[in-house]
Amino acid sequence: MVNRRTLLRTALATTAAACAPRGPAILRRAPRLSHGVQSGDVGGGSATVWARGEEPGLLEIEWDTTERFAQPRRVARVEVTPATDLTGTAELTGLPVDGRGQTIWYRIRLVRSAARGTGEWTVGRLRTPSAERVRFTWSGDTCGQGFGINDEWGGLQGYRAMRELEPAFFVHAGDLIYADNPILPELTLPDGKIWRNRSNPRVARVAQELDDFRARFAYNFDDEHVCALAAEVPIVATWDDHETRNNWWPGQVLSDERYTRERSASQLAAWARQATLEWTPIRRRGANPPLHRQLSYGPLLDVFLLDLRAFRQANDANRGPRQDMLGTAQRTWFVDAMARSQAVWKVVVCSQPLGLLVPDGEQAQEGWANGEGPPLGRELELAAMLEELHRRDVRNALWLTADVHYAAAHHYDPARATGAVFSPFWELVSGPLHAGAFGPNPLDPTFGPEVRWQKAVGAGAMGAPWDGFTAFGSIELTREALTARQHGVEQGAAPWWTMTLPRQG
Repeated sequence: MVNRRTLLRTALATTAAACAPRGPAILRRAPRLSHGVQSGDVGGGSATVWARGEEPGLLEIEWDTTERFAQPRRVARVEVTPATDLTGTAELTGLPVDGRGQTIWYRIRLVRSAARGTGEWTVGRLRTPSAERVRFTWSGDTCGQGFGINDEWGGLQGYRAMRELEPAFFVHAGDLIYADNPILPELTLPDGKIWRNRSNPRVARVAQELDDFRARFAYNFDDEHVCALAAEVPIVATWDDHETRNNWWPGQVLSDERYTRERSASQLAAWARQATLEWTPIRRRGANPPLHRQLSYGPLLDVFLLDLRAFRQANDANRGPRQDMLGTAQRTWFVDAMARSQAVWKVVVCSQPLGLLVPDGEQAQEGWANGEGPPLGRELELAAMLEELHRRDVRNALWLTADVHYAAAHHYDPARATGAVFSPFWELVSGPLHAGAFGPNPLDPTFGPEVRWQKAVGAGAMGAPWDGFTAFGSIELTREALTARQHGVEQGAAPWWTMTLPRQG
């Protein structure tokens, strides 16, 4: 008989083989998947699974509660065509909701639609929500500042480090790709060292057509650690600015001379959004699924993902009347959903920190903050949300973010604030997962933030991934407490920082 360990090793070896870069499809052999499998957005008895074919065809998908697939449940076949970059997603439904945290095995293969041929299965797994304990990771910022896949260093090590923790899922809090940062074969660092990348013509330039954005996502999946994590750990994805271009907003016309074919930020963002939906296992319900959404991960946890890009107003000094970061519809949805949540813990994934100054040039501000109180500009939108959450007595909320390329823990308290009414809360910052490291950024006092811990390179400096600042965070939840940790990607290293919060109420 084949034991569980042998079967798992075989399944993951099959997944790793499916992740390997492929040449043009040869129709004389069986059709294959090109970049392994993914799952995501697990909860409420369902999950999204993803795969990409090397050629047009049909994805055949099955799942079971054992790795032997003794009683596989088959999902309707999904057609993959060039219109979606040969990618496809399907929703697994009827998953166990008993709160036991059960492992679900799924397998996907490509069936040739125009001629005979069926590929081999590629196997993945996911875990249904536990009612007793949940552990997940979060970070952001992959392949930024020209730091791509360096085989001499061992590839995208942050994904390996997270996989070793065996989290229930991974929240990628934005900058899934860096469409505006070319990945060249070599990058000379300030200390004279050479960082050597895998590269190709598509990623060696800024993205300014749809296939450029698709190639950026495909590039990340050329890394074995990314593929191995995706096959075992569901991905909860959202976007920030670099999926499109640094600090963009709707309606912006770029002055960046590198963009020779397209300078409309809105058009670039439309392609970026399409590629993001094609290459991530975001839940699809409707023809145009929103990137802001709520994931109900059992009785312990609801996750709220915010979209800070699609509805914002232009970057300026951020000191005028109320400006939108989220927009009226998303803001109303968020407050109402938080107030209705019956989960013990509410985790808000916000792709930019609330109280850190993130400048955009000499005068404009990219983030919520503007430098001093009382609330003005985008801060007025944030103040209104926080006040309404306080009025509705929303408790046990934790904010998670990335974006600034260093790890930190911030505590917000109305006793230190200037003209804002809200309940005290924590915001945890992590990353970069694989990019240049920076920081720390100055704090805006408007909402009374206080740095309780941080690890940053130092003002004016940049660290490479091998300099020891690459980071991710983990959260472990029970009914009684939340424990947060910040981790470096060094193999076997102890957490940098740990904090435990008791449940309120």
